[in-house]
Amino acid sequence: MILEKPPLFEERREFSIVVGLLLMILLFRLFLLYGDYGDFLAKPFYYTDATVLAQHSKEKRGKSYEVLKLQSAQDKKFYTTTHLSRDLRHKILRVKMIPDNTLTFASYLGTPYIKTTLRVSGEVPITEKNRLLESIASQHQDPEIAAFYQAIFLATPIPKTLRKKISGLGVSHLVALSGFHLTILWGLVYGVLSLLYKPAQQRWFPYRFMLLDLGAATLAVLGAYLWFVEMPPSLLRSYVMLLIAWLLLLLGVELLSFEFLAFVIFLLLALFPMLTLSLSFWFSVTGVYYIYLLLHWSRVAGGLWQNKWVMSLSSIPIGIFVLMLPVVHGFFGITSGWQLLAPLLSLLFVPFYPLAMILHAIGWGALFDSGLQQLFSLPSGYREHTLTLWAVAGYGLLSLGAMRSRILFGATLTAALLYLSYLFLFVQNIA
Repeated sequence: MILEKPPLFEERREFSIVVGLLLMILLFRLFLLYGDYGDFLAKPFYYTDATVLAQHSKEKRGKSYEVLKLQSAQDKKFYTTTHLSRDLRHKILRVKMIPDNTLTFASYLGTPYIKTTLRVSGEVPITEKNRLLESIASQHQDPEIAAFYQAIFLATPIPKTLRKKISGLGVSHLVALSGFHLTILWGLVYGVLSLLYKPAQQRWFPYRFMLLDLGAATLAVLGAYLWFVEMPPSLLRSYVMLLIAWLLLLLGVELLSFEFLAFVIFLLLALFPMLTLSLSFWFSVTGVYYIYLLLHWSRVAGGLWQNKWVMSLSSIPIGIFVLMLPVVHGFFGITSGWQLLAPLLSLLFVPFYPLAMILHAIGWGALFDSGLQQLFSLPSGYREHTLTLWAVAGYGLLSLGAMRSRILFGATLTAALLYLSYLFLFVQNIA
């Protein structure tokens, strides 16, 4: 007889109390942030130093200007515009911020647009991250390929043209650091450490628990990496979830539960209320929810559907791609037939990611450049097709009901497949 692991919450009452407390903390934190927002609007201007994170050109009414993404000395990220035509990336600017009453609280919590006047005050100090970025760039002749590697390794912004190509392939989730990357890195770090740990354990300390020792060491390495890449929201969510999952795994608690996922989400929002309006955070959460949904109903179905190889190589990558399509197209409308390659590219990314890291470490980072150039040149004939808010909301409600009802899960999957068929026919007809 196989004993089942105890759930994180024995009763719904316990779950409701914990989530209720976290929700109260979140509301209190938002109240404090609203006070900061009011103080920001109360003054006519502020001075600060800011680093230019990204820059791209735009044109309006025949006049060109530059759009800058800045990070202030207080770690606040925001957008602004300037008519300075020079390359300002990696510059430090002296910024006069001019608050505008049109700035909403929702925008303030995210990455708002703020009017400014600017002047260059210096270069960004050379840091270890900058050295790594330069090392990556020096191994590639194509700046877009260099930007791609810098993004997947160090969470840097990518050029607008490259972003469109990646969206056309349906693999934006592979470029924005998330739980997918963290899972690969966990396997890499834990696997390498286990090669050293197992012989030593057998010889000197057989009484030690490998998951405890190597798990703590791996989490320390990944935590340092998270800090180094400046904690992007989707990666932060993944790290906290991984940390809690490791602790509960040591305690023998059931991890594959929607209550566990909800607890982590509310805990993250209580700790980091800015995530409330982070689109990347909610995309990450939605992706994990659909993974849980697929794992849950595969476990119920049993048989071949529960086989780990079937799940890893087909059910999860294809299922996530299909189920996420209506959600993604509620916000980003780029549609291309090449997006059907996304599940395969996601599988290929698993060995590619650590191998690319090793190749860059030994100076052979350009090995896959020609292949990547051909891949990024595939999407063409882009068309925009965005679902209405009501359609996305209806699909979201259907998806939430799917965790309790096999019929609603079937309806969710059917709706997603119908939408996939519509998009494919839509693209084929207009490409």
